[in-house]
Amino acid sequence: MHTVCVFLTGGTLCCRLRGPVSVTAGRARTPLPHHPVQTSSPTLSTFRTPAVAALIHWVRLGGERVESGDIRRGCPVYWRGREGQRGDMERGCPVGREGQRGDMGRGCPVYWRGREGQRGDMGMGWNVLEIQIIRRLLGIALDVEYLNTCVHKEEDADTKQVYFSLFKLLRKCILQMGRPVVEAQESPPFEKPSIEQGVNNFVQYKFSHLPSKERQTIVELAKMFLNQINYWQLETPSQRRQRAPADDAAGYKVNYTRWLCYCNVPQFCDSLPRYETTQIFGRTLLRSVFTVMRKQLLEQARQEKDKLPPEKRTLILTHFPKFLSMLEEEVYSHSSPIWSEEFLAGSSGGPIPIHTVSVDPSSCGSVSPARKTASVLEPSPGGQKRKPSEPLPHEETKKLRIVGDIPMELINEVMATITDPASMLGPETSLLSAHSARDEAARLEERRGVIEFHVIGNSLNQKPNKRILMWLVGLQNVFSHQLPRMPKEYITRLVFDPKHKTLSLIKDGRVIGGICFRMFPSQSFTEIVFCAVTSNEQVKGYGTHLMNHLKEYHIKHDILNFLTYADEYAIGYFKKQGFSKDIKVPKAKYLGYIKDYEGATLMGCELNPSIPYTEFSVIIKKQKEIIKKLIERKQAQIRKVYPGLSCFKEGVRQIPIESIPGIRETGWKPVGKGKELKDPDQLYSTLKTILQHVKSHQNAWPFMEPVKKTEAPGYYQVIRFPMDLKTMSERLKSRYYTTRKLFMADMQRIFTNCREYNPPESEYYKCANLLEKFFYTKIKEAGLIEK
Repeated sequence: MHTVCVFLTGGTLCCRLRGPVSVTAGRARTPLPHHPVQTSSPTLSTFRTPAVAALIHWVRLGGERVESGDIRRGCPVYWRGREGQRGDMERGCPVGREGQRGDMGRGCPVYWRGREGQRGDMGMGWNVLEIQIIRRLLGIALDVEYLNTCVHKEEDADTKQVYFSLFKLLRKCILQMGRPVVEAQESPPFEKPSIEQGVNNFVQYKFSHLPSKERQTIVELAKMFLNQINYWQLETPSQRRQRAPADDAAGYKVNYTRWLCYCNVPQFCDSLPRYETTQIFGRTLLRSVFTVMRKQLLEQARQEKDKLPPEKRTLILTHFPKFLSMLEEEVYSHSSPIWSEEFLAGSSGGPIPIHTVSVDPSSCGSVSPARKTASVLEPSPGGQKRKPSEPLPHEETKKLRIVGDIPMELINEVMATITDPASMLGPETSLLSAHSARDEAARLEERRGVIEFHVIGNSLNQKPNKRILMWLVGLQNVFSHQLPRMPKEYITRLVFDPKHKTLSLIKDGRVIGGICFRMFPSQSFTEIVFCAVTSNEQVKGYGTHLMNHLKEYHIKHDILNFLTYADEYAIGYFKKQGFSKDIKVPKAKYLGYIKDYEGATLMGCELNPSIPYTEFSVIIKKQKEIIKKLIERKQAQIRKVYPGLSCFKEGVRQIPIESIPGIRETGWKPVGKGKELKDPDQLYSTLKTILQHVKSHQNAWPFMEPVKKTEAPGYYQVIRFPMDLKTMSERLKSRYYTTRKLFMADMQRIFTNCREYNPPESEYYKCANLLEKFFYTKIKEAGLIEK
């Protein structure tokens, strides 16, 4: 009975049959089972090296402990025969049991003699292929030992079963000298598009229009998010059943098993092929972990904010929550285009490649288990090579600079000042001031994860989620309580109608408000049906923030017009949200599509796709701060001191402001005074040009000639001072308009008369509003009034 000692050092494998042994593979020594190797066994003759035979016997016998043998520095491998006779060892010249002298080349290559006394023919060093096989088998042996420990320590039954299956697989690989391959019905990737590709599509879909600097910030957030998923520890199936019993437990268990086999266990078992979670899993797994992951990430970010550098603190605390909220809408939306394999993003921004640091499954390098404890707030390393199609920074389109415009360097300097907490004096800004925007409190709550926004709706094509059904019932209750004039059956029918969707406001897991709407993509507008927030949650900015989220949702879907019928109590709210009675959508587009309500007013809102509505008040506030700082700098540059005014001592009661010395140098301009053209010919030419522009406008057709009595009975009894564009042309030709005020008064009379005689929903009324705006734009361009 003898045992074998194996040791890898400096590319040379040393082996000696002597007492209890150990196997070491260039890493910390791992105890192997203490079982003797039966060298008389006939199976040993089928293997070329005793090291392989030792490993196979150790796996077969399944022992527990092995001690290290006596390995001398530089000693070549020496194999003792079955009879236990030890050969005399001289430097570089071992003698076998049969007394035959072995040929040893320079550097003492490995030499061993078999049981039958046959000499191994070895050249300079060990055969490279055999060294690779030995190292691989030794690595598998270490992983078997580690998995054996995991099986005994793991308490979860599902995880323990996976560990044990992998343990048996690796033992089988050692016995058969093969490579471990996880046997499964499907091989990676399990779903297309992958999470990584979906996030790529999301960034391209939502942010391709942004400038390169802002887009790079989004790319960093996307990399950070993908990195978190790759190192995220999934909850076990039993934990998930306790947390969400209504979810698909069987489907999650399948994904959890795949994640353990292909992503988690290979992090500490190098012999198994390893894949990144974001590259082999898709939307299904992301949906199952997103809500919990988002909440824990934001909570951890708040706890570790003091440890973060200032630039990352701004990125994580300000931009990351917004990024996650927008991504969440796409993850749970049934109609999101980013999960389509045929996704074709717009070409305006070009492709935005986002990749995580992946590991080639075929190469099983050393991966430390400590890798799992990396900070969840660190983005993955950037610096990918620039694609040839990506423009260089200096190649970006240069905008024409306005004469007298503020230099961009000065703007950047002021921006750095107002965003640096160390440079700003005053109290902590975490508490809201009296002049905060209406949605500021709601925005802060969303960043902290207190409230959430979800676009939900009923579906006939697939089985609805239980959570979504509960939210729809909650919305129906909110609308019923806050809109008592509406029949409850009518509200229920629209909320659960598959053609209607609802932007729901969730707080502490329950619905506290929402906006029910129906989209008409072919008509380019959306009808807002119900809008309400529960009474005890009002006056907190939730209504404004709800509408801002709805606006961004529609910009994403390329629908830029809202229509709604508002009762007398809701008109004020809708006016604050940018709605007006001036409807931009042609009546032919919405007539017969939207529901008409008795006693309500039709209101509309046109969206601007370049405005980020949920951050609009923050942007305006920052712009005001920039202007304030620029004014302070301008004032600091005015060093000239003027003498005091002495005119008041002489009895003067008042003087024009512009006569105060130095007042114009500060940038002051007289308010409400336009430029009166003193030259009659110049005034005539200017007014003639404006009138021609007005007459050629597409909405000027109702006002080209005087109103005929046959077309509008009773018109002249209602309108005492009629006016039209033909009459104005005649007056202009006769040089009636000696001042701009006379011309503007006649033009304004046209619009006022029209609105007085015609109802607001009429085509004439709308034409008057549109033409009036066009007229005042031309007046400002001509310099007749202040812009």
